[in-house]
Amino acid sequence: MRRSPVVPALATAALLLPLLGAAPSASRSPDAPPAPDRLQRAFADAAAEYQVPQSVLLGVSYLQSRWDAHGGAPSVTGGYGPLHLTDARTALAGASHHGEGTEDPRGDDARPPLRPRVTTPQPAGLPARLTTLPRAAELTGLSPEALRTDPAANVSGGAALLAAAQRDLGEPLSADPADWYGAVARFSGAEDSATAAAYADDVFEVIRAGERRTTDAGQRVALAARPDVAPDVSQLDDAGLRAARSAGTECPRSVSCEWIPAPYEEFGDGDYGNHDLGNRPASQRVRYIVVHDTEGAWNGVLDMVQDPTYVSWNYTLRSTDGHIAQHVKAKDVAWHAGNWYVNAKSIGLEHEGFLAEPDAWYTEAMYRSSARLVKYLARKYDIPLDRQHILGHDNVPGTTTATIPGMHTDPGPYWDWRHYFKLLGRPFGPTAGKGSGLVTIRPDYAANRPEYTGCERRGEPCAVHGSSAVRLYSDHDVNAPLIRDVGLGTTPTTGVNDLSSRVSTGQQYAVADRWGDWTAIWYLGQKAWFRNPGKSPAAVPASGRVITPRKGLDSVPVYGRAYPEKAAYPADVPAQAVSPLPYRVLAGQRYVVGERVAGEYYYAVTFDEASHRVVTGRDVYYQIQYGHRIGYVRAADVTLSTVR
Repeated sequence: MRRSPVVPALATAALLLPLLGAAPSASRSPDAPPAPDRLQRAFADAAAEYQVPQSVLLGVSYLQSRWDAHGGAPSVTGGYGPLHLTDARTALAGASHHGEGTEDPRGDDARPPLRPRVTTPQPAGLPARLTTLPRAAELTGLSPEALRTDPAANVSGGAALLAAAQRDLGEPLSADPADWYGAVARFSGAEDSATAAAYADDVFEVIRAGERRTTDAGQRVALAARPDVAPDVSQLDDAGLRAARSAGTECPRSVSCEWIPAPYEEFGDGDYGNHDLGNRPASQRVRYIVVHDTEGAWNGVLDMVQDPTYVSWNYTLRSTDGHIAQHVKAKDVAWHAGNWYVNAKSIGLEHEGFLAEPDAWYTEAMYRSSARLVKYLARKYDIPLDRQHILGHDNVPGTTTATIPGMHTDPGPYWDWRHYFKLLGRPFGPTAGKGSGLVTIRPDYAANRPEYTGCERRGEPCAVHGSSAVRLYSDHDVNAPLIRDVGLGTTPTTGVNDLSSRVSTGQQYAVADRWGDWTAIWYLGQKAWFRNPGKSPAAVPASGRVITPRKGLDSVPVYGRAYPEKAAYPADVPAQAVSPLPYRVLAGQRYVVGERVAGEYYYAVTFDEASHRVVTGRDVYYQIQYGHRIGYVRAADVTLSTVR
């Protein structure tokens, strides 16, 4: 969700201080990198000092940050370091999160464009979950600056908080990790028992399974598996947390979820909001899940979705602990994607975060909670777990030529699709042999660091950061021009919101050519090249279905929605235009197919549900991966084939 800010934004300027905040020893130069086991030793030292089992400290840290330090930059909710100690008052700043998108969130030509007014509420008192770093400073005697910038100090602060929570519960500082369930639950900062329990369950799942990885700063950290650990979950009964408010939610039991409804209300001049009632999946299939970022913090975003004059989405996910709020039932249609055809067939998930802040990182707790929700919804509604159906808002096409420039661009290049799909149980890997005619985009997120501009001020470089996106060129040369998107009608740039010249992890394309370490794909009607060296590939071989123009046709049009033909509409439903976009699939080009769909339109323009209709036509379409966004082509215009 790219829009104007709803609360003061979180600062993301990384502090240029040494990784571990320690003076260099005489045995190595000041510029030498820290030993790769220093963070592991910091966990051991802090565990011993505060009498916290090392496995508990490592498990909590993994769930917060996967042990990364992020160079001292705060998360989207003002959390610092491997233990995600929160200091939101320091992180909050007056920087503006400029929006890149003017789309009508409904995207329905049968209604006037929706242009809701965005307000900027003043921040109220911060909850305890956003102020754990000052408390850690009190407990350890370490300075807030050290806790923000020195990973070793940060780990000590986390250990001190865990030990304090254990004592507050009247529990001993036991060496057995099973005795720390209550303290871990309290560490989450959750205010209700369900959220605290879900968080603690995740931590102990990590402890039982074990983990091992190299962090963003080159630190090698390992947590040995402890499959025998069975925590005492009854400790949560004494934690003093309120009961969960999960009644009415559509969530898996493995997450914490509460019902905060978006209002379905009339307000003057026959207008109403902020969603439409429906009867899905009986009336029409749910085909997509759309991933958004909020461009605002939790409380302000919840205020917006409860405003009947604003827009809506189905779920919001909180960064600190992965807590979920549901706002719109899956049977109903939320206004979130800027394309009515996609809205009518999708469920929208807003994740607390900011597209244009590469260092404002997402927590592992939120990624895991989101993945569990998506798996649940995918099973319930038979949605394939692939990038043709699990879309970013940035993959949703404009409905007409005029709407293309205003379409939103979130969650952007810093959302870790590769890690997300691993959590979904569908990791991206090769599905064909070397030299296949299709590829799946799959760079190494941490090592893939394309340069972007415009994160803080237009034209200025963004912080260098790992990315899911791969840049495209008009030739096999990094000095060649970028790919031009005729729909945008602008000169392509490296702007963080410019989608004209990039592909994203998990997307699939047909190979158009190869040259040394370079691969060309069919993209926006052109050959688009990206570096794909064998030793560090940006894509892997794939198999799948493709379309190409039917024999005898020089080109076929691409559409932003799969609407029925005029003859399909009953007399009481106005026929909607079948409007081609300014894109063509040329003879000889191939594009990967997501699925075959019937032309369909959901007519819902009044508050009275009795007038709503689902119109289904005879025309059939194929959904394709055309550029960065998906598109649709008429089945009658193309030939379908399989590439293995």
